[in-house]
Amino acid sequence: MSTLRLEGVTVRFGQVTAVDDVSLVVEPGVTGLIGPNGAGKTTLFDVVSGLRRPSAGRVLLDDEDITAKGPHQRSRLGVARTFQRLEVFGSLTVWENVVVALESRRRSPDLAAGLLERVGIAEFSAKQADTVPTGAARLLELARALATDPRLLLLDEPSSGLDRAETGAFGALLRELSAEGRSVVLVEHDMDLVMGYCDTVHVLTLGRLLVSGTPAAVRAHEGVREAYLG
Repeated sequence: MSTLRLEGVTVRFGQVTAVDDVSLVVEPGVTGLIGPNGAGKTTLFDVVSGLRRPSAGRVLLDDEDITAKGPHQRSRLGVARTFQRLEVFGSLTVWENVVVALESRRRSPDLAAGLLERVGIAEFSAKQADTVPTGAARLLELARALATDPRLLLLDEPSSGLDRAETGAFGALLRELSAEGRSVVLVEHDMDLVMGYCDTVHVLTLGRLLVSGTPAAVRAHEGVREAYLG
């Protein structure tokens, strides 16, 4: 089981502060990270995944300070991430995309079919990745992330392109993954998904942490309603 802790994380781009002194804890389970556009959510994901070094603060995984570690080092520690902008190998088949991820961890290619079945896109296995629907490509990114057997899974807008039924199945899958002891964090604008399946929700606004709590507590927070939920 993995616990992520951010301590005073700040990210500045010149004179602009994108993330401002954010401290939070992510326990095993499903955690939502929400907020208006420009709140700093993806930037915070970049810090956690090692793509961006914070201007100040620390990132700890199971009490190990990983602030100075790069993306590949964090991946070996069990951190996996999907992106808001699709990142698949378009010229490879869906199955081949997952095999590449498996082989990067010296895991058997035989696991690919099971992973595609688990995320619900086995029917696209032989299709070239850049020809499948957006929702399927999102789920392919998830399958590739799971191929690395992550302890901490960061999902950026994972339900984009999914219909209502697919989103419900996806939420149930998130629950299954968390039951296996994984920490799952999603940046998401689908409030039904967030409020229906997350254990804890953190709300960012203008780069600062506004509130953390259960979905019910966050939904009832007056500042959240004003800043985001409406």
